[in-house]
Formats: sequence, structure tokens, C-alpha cells
Amino acid sequence: MNVLLWIAQAVLAAGFAMSGAVKAGRPKDRLTGSHPWMRDFSRTALRLIGVLELLGAIGLVVPAAVGVAPVLTPVAGTGLAIMMALAAAMHIRRKEPAGLRVTAVLFVLAALVAWGRFGPYGW
Repeated sequence: MNVLLWIAQAVLAAGFAMSGAVKAGRPKDRLTGSHPWMRDFSRTALRLIGVLELLGAIGLVVPAAVGVAPVLTPVAGTGLAIMMALAAAMHIRRKEPAGLRVTAVLFVLAALVAWGRFGPYGW
């Protein structure tokens, strides 16, 4: 199970790092073409979401890998799960089933990491 959690952490970290970097670095007009939901958010809100995703990605791997404050790994998993729950609510409200599917998978993986690292497979 520890190996499965590390794989989930790595996959989530890679995905959230890429997504966060795009949201934090690209101009809003280049983002809204591929993700229509971004039109409803200000540039500042999109940057904040991107920075939170980047911090979550770092928190999933770095603390556990270096052994410094490893409790931050399940905290990052919890934070990302909460973000995905909020994203799912937004996709439901906007009637976007495609976005909801991806968000649900990310939520399950983040919740798995949070549960595993806070619980039976913690440090």
C-alpha cells in the first residue's frame, strides 16, 4: 500500500504542478479557450488557484521524501481533496460532466493520499 500511495502522490504532484504552473503563469485570455469555466473567475483568482495547486504538488512529495515535517504530505492531500470537492461543485453547477469526471478522479486520489498518510500508512 505504501508503494501505491507513493505512486498516487507522484501522479497527483505531476498533474497539479503542471496545472498550477499554467494557471499561475499564462494570461487569462489564453486559458479560457480550453477551459470555459475560467471565464467566470478573475485573473487573481486563477493565479491563486494555480499557486495553491503548486504548493499542494510540492507538499505531496517533498516533505515525505526529505523527512522534514512529513505531516505536511497528508495535509497537502487534504487541501487538494477540498479543492477538488469545490471544483466538482462548480462543474455540477455549470453542467460540465467532462470536467466532473476528471475532478472526481483527482478527488479520490487526493483523499486516498490523505487517508493513507494520516492513518495506517503514515510516517
